[in-house]
Formats: sequence, structure tokens, C-alpha cells
Amino acid sequence: MKHILFFKQISITDIAKVGGKNASLGEMYNQLNPKGIGIPNGFALTADAYRLFREHNGIEKQLNELLLSLDTKQYSNLAAIGQSARTMILSGTFPQEIIDDINEAYKTLSNDCGIQNLDVAVRSSATAEDLPTASFAGRMESFLNINGEKQLLEAIHLCYASLFTDRAIKYRHDMGFTGIDIAISVGVQQMVRSDKASSGVAFTIDPDTGFENSIVINSCWGLGENIVQGRVTPDEWLVFKPTLFAEKLNPILKSICGRKEFTMLYVENAERASAEKTIINIESSSEQQKKLSLTNNEVIQLSQWCYKIEEHYGKAMDIEWAKDGINKQLYIVQARPETVREKEKKQVREIYSLQEKSKLLTKGIALGDKIASGKARIINHPQDGDQLQKGEILVTDITNPDWDPVLKKAAAIITNKGGRTSHAAIVARELGTVAVVGCGNATDVIKDGQEITVSCAEGKEGNIYDGILKWSIKEQDYSSLPMPKTNPMFILADPERAFELSNYPNQGVGLLRLEFAISNSIRIHPLALLEPEKITDEKTRTAINELVKDYTDDKTYFINKLAEAVSMVAAAFYPKDVIVRMSDFKSNEYANLIGGKYFEPHEENPMIGLRGASRYYNDFYRKGFALECEAMKKVRNEMGMTNVKLMIPFCRTVEEGEKVIAEMAANGLKQNENGLEIYVMIEIPSNVLLADEFAKLFDGFSIGSNDLTQLTLGLDRDSALVSYLFNEENPAVKGLIKKTIQAAKRNNIKVGLCGQAPSDIPAFARFLVEEGIDSISFNADALIKGIENILQAEKNIEI
Repeated sequence: MKHILFFKQISITDIAKVGGKNASLGEMYNQLNPKGIGIPNGFALTADAYRLFREHNGIEKQLNELLLSLDTKQYSNLAAIGQSARTMILSGTFPQEIIDDINEAYKTLSNDCGIQNLDVAVRSSATAEDLPTASFAGRMESFLNINGEKQLLEAIHLCYASLFTDRAIKYRHDMGFTGIDIAISVGVQQMVRSDKASSGVAFTIDPDTGFENSIVINSCWGLGENIVQGRVTPDEWLVFKPTLFAEKLNPILKSICGRKEFTMLYVENAERASAEKTIINIESSSEQQKKLSLTNNEVIQLSQWCYKIEEHYGKAMDIEWAKDGINKQLYIVQARPETVREKEKKQVREIYSLQEKSKLLTKGIALGDKIASGKARIINHPQDGDQLQKGEILVTDITNPDWDPVLKKAAAIITNKGGRTSHAAIVARELGTVAVVGCGNATDVIKDGQEITVSCAEGKEGNIYDGILKWSIKEQDYSSLPMPKTNPMFILADPERAFELSNYPNQGVGLLRLEFAISNSIRIHPLALLEPEKITDEKTRTAINELVKDYTDDKTYFINKLAEAVSMVAAAFYPKDVIVRMSDFKSNEYANLIGGKYFEPHEENPMIGLRGASRYYNDFYRKGFALECEAMKKVRNEMGMTNVKLMIPFCRTVEEGEKVIAEMAANGLKQNENGLEIYVMIEIPSNVLLADEFAKLFDGFSIGSNDLTQLTLGLDRDSALVSYLFNEENPAVKGLIKKTIQAAKRNNIKVGLCGQAPSDIPAFARFLVEEGIDSISFNADALIKGIENILQAEKNIEI
């Protein structure tokens, strides 16, 4: 068979013969299949066969001239050229020698698989496809569930024509290819019966942030084309590479149950009309939409395969996989280099900050971290793309590769459907365009022509606001910034920013606040989950039931949600320290959680009331603190994040510290067991006056300069009437900080400070460095300035 290469005959060096997609499949079939990674067998019709097809039909010169006539400025004749080229290809006939080779190869593959007239997938594979500089993936056609010689030849013919879709011609020009200098191979591969199970895509790098220690898996019911085309909001898992192969550790950082609105299925044999009508898309059942489409064991197995594929290729990979619903086995059906994030880490970063807010219209999954505003343009079909004017925001249900020319004009993209690996998401990353996908109701709540602001600068959730809002852009350049001897660390609240922020110069997280995760992710008061009988309001009961409906019990909901949030941060900065401060809500803040009003006391001054350590051993809240301990135990012991240290806030007395440590031990968090260190916040004058006693009890100090300043000066930092007196540089405050650092040194324990002053005030940074503080923690927007201040201080005092 002159024009056929079976996968066993193909390696990654054969891109010129069979294109990137088929070369990768051959490489994996030969190198990774023997190592236990399931790769369905198949063959490739070579690029030379395509060239023979052109020659046989005498269309080479005409086709080349047609492509060279493209208007490369306005692309005014793109559609006409594409139509003419496809007509030219589809009007051609195959030489008999190619037909004979295809039929013989199909019979051989069917026999090898033990099935007469095997169901196969037929995929285009351009000779420039999947190169790091040019990925034609998704721009040419695939045909699934093809059966029999006639349909196979028809599908191959359609693949040839797809080399000349409008989007493929445009992309070819963008990548610098002209005329007919690209050929096409066609891959024919045994179909995996994912129509009876699930399938999807995986990235061996976080596609949004470039975080290299995670594997991202998306999944839906049925064939995975629904994910690629953005028709569904898929299930998603984040998996941590460093613990992926560790025994008895759970590497799954996070799982999200997507809506999976549709299921793509095979059309039965008798009903297959042509190569283009072999699949159908139906609405997923309510039960399917609420159920995860892979088990944890399957997620781990798939992740291990993805890791090995990345290891084999030596680069981040974009992988398509499928589960066979008959034999229950997983398979890898495609793998290509990940082209969006396969690049050096940014050394200059633009920080977008929203300066005002208005009515929130809808929200979804944020792509990137930018902001855009303009007129919304609701468009339902790509052929209506001329309605979108430059600078306008595209609002639509879903997108697919036919939308590519339209998307390039959009100031921002908003879709009802789709996940982080949908077509719209991938294109948005490639273009650097602001995008929010999977909103669900964007086309209903946003009016055509309405002025809106799209913000992806507030975490993983993208928010769409009414009107044109103000925002700022701050550029941070740290390309030549050395690491100081005094450790710069982060103050973090939003776990969703952890992957992105881990790329900054840092030595870990000096303060991770649990309050944000509890109020934004969990939302329910812990005691409302433990004592639901005390909730008398039906509306509140309904809200709680809706949030916990996917969990086996209410306690598991709280524990898993909090563990997910902390593990995301711990993984992002692993193996650097992540110091987690146990919850420090005031009673009035706890009361604002769902169900909180049924449990929280009314206090005249919550700032110095029942907060921090005092709650943890109090009979009133002891059970709620136990849930926090269970979550931290899961992060450290089950997930292996032993870089997590725990910190106790607002601990008024040494005796109170002893009670809290005993309470933690009773809940399975024993100091020094499995390397557990417990820090204490130094934020009350009593902490400083008895610092040597606190140092005997705790493993480290973290100075909370805000509370220490207000309690030293006897002022309420929330009161505008006395705010002018708030000053960390006050000699009394600095005196207490100095005594704390000295006590830590005497007792040989670590000491750090969390606050804004060292970045705002170079002299304050110098004071801390001179006193020998071990670390200073900054908010993300202050980190670079803070490091610069530390470096200058170290230079001045020649540390």
C-alpha cells in the first residue's frame, strides 16, 4: 500500500508525510502504548496521496492562483475563494490506486480489531498542523462514527475540502503559508464508544495561567466534540502533578460539576445517510447534568497518562481522550503541543483593577485577568458577523471554528455555554481577548447595543456589569528583579488567583485568609450545616439545600470546599510555605453568612469581641472549628500538602493558646505530627509583653500590623473620625514590633509581618530589615514595590 502508513509505521519525525496529528498518534502508539497508555489503532493516508489527487484532477495551477488572489488586507473575497476551492476539490475524483489502498487498509484495520466494517474516526492532519508555531487544530474537519468503504472515501474527500474552509485559509495566511504549500494527510482511527460513556480534553499545564504543576481535565457525556465546539459547560478537574504518583495521597485539587447540557451520540447504522450525518446531539438528562462524568480513579489514571505523554514529548500537551462505554476503558485519541501557554513566563505583568462597580448582569468563567467595556452585540450565527463593529463586545450562545474571523474583531467575548477548554476560551487566550464563557443566560439578560463592562480581574469568575466603568492598569516589570534575603511572601484571600500569582518572585504565602473562601465559596454558616433544625426560615433552608445538594452530607460540603480552596494555594506555591490563618470573622461578619443570624450573638464592638482563638474552644463554636480542622487535616494528610502551616489569630493569652492547641490536637491536628507547625498572630500588646511565653508554645510569629497598631494606639481603624491617627510608624507600634522580632530571635523561631506599610513606606521596610525580620508579606499589587524596598534596605545596611 504505497499511500498508507499504519500507526505502527509512524513516528513524530513523519510530520511531512502524515501531518502533526497523525505523527503524534503514531509516536504514542509505538512508544506509549507498550507502557500501558491506551491508543486506538489506525492508519494514515499520506500527504503524497493528496498531492496525487490534485495532480490527477489537474487543479494544482488553478488552485494555487486562486489562493494567491486572496485580499490579504480586508479579506473581502475570502468566502468566495473558499467556496471555489472547496467546489474544485469536491468535484475531483480519486485515482483508483488511492481507492484500492484505502479499502485494503480499512479491511486490515477491521481484521486487526476483530470487527467487520469497523467504526472509525476520520480526521484531517495538515503537514503544518500542530507545529509549535502553527496549530491548524480545530480549523479543519473531523468525521466520527464512519462505517464502510463508501462512507470512508466520502469522509476523506470532505477532509480534503476542509483544507479550504474560510477559517483554514485565513489561518494559513496568518501563519505565513501561501498558495498550495500545505498538504493534508487523513487519519483513520478505531472509534472509541464514548457515545455510551464520556470524553473530553486535558491540558498538562493550566491554560489560563501557565501554571506547570497542574493537569486540567474537562469531560462531558458522549463524544467530546461538544467540548471542542463549546456547546456544553463541562465537568472540570484540577490535578496536582507532584503527588500524582504518591501512594495514599489524593492529587485531585478541585472538581467542578458542569451542566453538560448536551450528549453527542452515534446514529445507528441503518440511519447513517452520509459521512456528515453519523452523529446526533441530544439534551442531557437532569440526572446526567448533576453527575460527574468520571470517577476519581479514572481522573487519576487519565492524569498519570497525560503526565507520561508530557514527559515523553518534553513539553506541555493538549490531549483529547475518550472512555469506551462498552469495555469501560480509557483511551487517548489525540495529543498535540499546547500552543497558547507553551512560552516563557511573563516578566512584565499588567494588573487590571476595577475602580467602581454597578449592577451585575451575569457572570461565568473568566479567561485571563483583564477588563474591557463597550457596546454589546448579540449575534447568533457567524454569517452575521459583519454586524459586529470593532471595539464591540460579542455576546452569543456558543462558538465554533466558523466564528474565528468574527472573534478577532471583538473587544470581549461572552458566551452562554462552554468551559475553560471550549473553542471560545481557546481563541480568547490565543488572541489575548477578554472573555467570559458559560454564563448560562448572557443573551437573555444583556440587551443588544447595551453598554457593558466585562471584568476578568476579580478571580476565576468573570463579571459583566451594566454601563462603562472605570478601571486602572498597572504594569509590573520584574524581569531583572533579584530575590532578597528577607523573604517576600504573599497575603492572599482569593484561592483562584494562586496559580497566576505563583509566577511572581516570592517565597510562599505568609498569610492565607480563610474568610474569603468561606464567604465566597461555602457561603453557609458552619453551625447552620451542623444544626439545621435551628433554621426556621424556609427561604434560608432552601438556599442551604441548593448549595449542598451534590454532597453526601452537610459536613462534607464544608470540609471539601474549604480543603479545595486551601489546596489550590498550597499546590500553587508548593513546596514553599503557605501559612493558613484559621477563620477570623467577627460575630457581625459571621452573621452575614447564610443561616448566621440564628447563631451569632449581637456585640457592640465585634472588633474586640468573640473572634479568633476565643471562638475555637468555646462551647458555642467548638463544632464549627472542628470542621475547619477536618479540612486542614484533609489538605495535609490526604492531599500531601505538608507545606501548609496553620496560624491562630487574636490569641489574647498564653492560656488561650494552650486551649486552642489542645482543641486542634483533639481534632487530629497535633503539633509537630507530620511536620505540622502552628504559628500565632502577634496583634495584641499582650502577645508582645509575653512574647517569650508565646514562643515556647508556638512555632512562629506573624505580626499583624493593622490590629497591633489599633490596639496599641487605642483606636478603631474602621472609624473615619480617628483614622488620621492610624500610623504603623508610631514609635509605640515600632517599639512593640522590635520587641517581637527580638523575642523570636531569642527563642529561635521564625517571625514575619503582614501589612501594606513596607511597600508604601521604604523607611518602614528598612526598619524591619534592620531588625532582622525573616519575612514580609504583601498583597499582590504591592509585592514588586515591596521587594524593591527590601532590596534597597538590604543594600543600604549591607546584609
